This record gives sequence, C-alpha cells and structure tokens, in this order.
Amino acid sequence: MKPGESPDEQKGQPGLLSAALSGLCPRCGAKTLFAAPAALADECADCGLNFTSLERGGRFVGVVTMLVALVLILAALGIDEWLRPPLWVSFLVWGPVTIGAVVFGLRFYKTMWVYHQYEERQQP
Repeated sequence: MKPGESPDEQKGQPGLLSAALSGLCPRCGAKTLFAAPAALADECADCGLNFTSLERGGRFVGVVTMLVALVLILAALGIDEWLRPPLWVSFLVWGPVTIGAVVFGLRFYKTMWVYHQYEERQQP
C-alpha cells in the first residue's frame, strides 16, 4: 500500500461498508475479520495479521450500542405515533430490527477501527 492511500482506495479492495458486511482482512482481503457476528477474530487465517493488536478501541462499543438504541427508540416511538400498530406487531418487528442494527453497527465500527489502526501502522 502506498503512503497516504487508504485500504478502500487500493485496487481490488472494497470500500469500508463492503468490508464490514463481509468481514474482510485489511491486509489480504480474506473474509476472516470476524469469528462471530460481532466479535473480531484473533488473527487472519490467511495472512496471519494480528487483529487483537489493532483493536484498541473496543471500549467504545457501548457508546455505539447506545447510539443505535437511541435511534431505534426514536424510530419506534415515531412509527407508533404514526401507525399505532398492535403491541404484538411492535415486538415482532422491532426485536429482529434491533438485533440486526446493533450487530451491523458493531461490525461497521470495529471494521472502521481496525482499518484505521492498520492504516496508521503502515505509515512511516
């Protein structure tokens, strides 16, 4: 990677959103960044990049979760006021939406942080 070039600007490397959804390694692009839906793997199985040394920002995942929860609560209150669905419909809809939004938010945040740390370490 050239100095000043981010991983998503490299030829053949996808953007940050694609990397978060697919769990791509910042060095080799293999789908090995996550061991579970929102938990980083210890290292890349293909190139051996140590992800635990790059994930120093793990303490802010609570803030990300709270921000996602705030957005979802405001959305649920707005839809409840506008449509007035029965309570069982709200539970049926907002349960999976909440789980999906939190997992996506955590994956995106962790991918962003790992890519940023990897890029910082590549600079001289």
